[in-house]
Amino acid sequence: MLIDRMEALDGARWQDDDQLHVTLRFVGEVDARQADDLVAALASVHGDPFPLSLAGIGHFERKGRAHTLWAGLGESEALRQLQSRVEMACRRVGLAPETRKFAPHITIARLNGGTAPVGPWISEHGDLASQPWIVDGFTLFESHLSAAGALYEPVRRYALTR
Repeated sequence: MLIDRMEALDGARWQDDDQLHVTLRFVGEVDARQADDLVAALASVHGDPFPLSLAGIGHFERKGRAHTLWAGLGESEALRQLQSRVEMACRRVGLAPETRKFAPHITIARLNGGTAPVGPWISEHGDLASQPWIVDGFTLFESHLSAAGALYEPVRRYALTR
């Protein structure tokens, strides 16, 4: 459903379907010891599987220009609780607190130079909605920057269980 909407939009670099994800916490650069500590700390994050669904499309701006297209997610207290638990695990290993408010979304495209006229595309596709799916875990990714953009490599997957 989401992939079907990824169509021609000048200046858009669409995310590959295997790169689509919800960022619970951006970690940034860490040394090997801290990375190992984080892998272990995230294993203590527990919760029950929960439903989640897509709800709308929008964009983020930088300096007044659209730079990222995103698919929104339906309101989910369980997702917010999971994000909070992940944040606490990050703090336990010495990472600075996240200062940005959690804005649950899935990045679907990066807009080169912010010149694409996104308004008409969002108007046409902004009614995006999906049936709920079950979130039964989360994954720690390592990002690798390249000329094509960030590539996300799974480091470890964590199941949601009590």
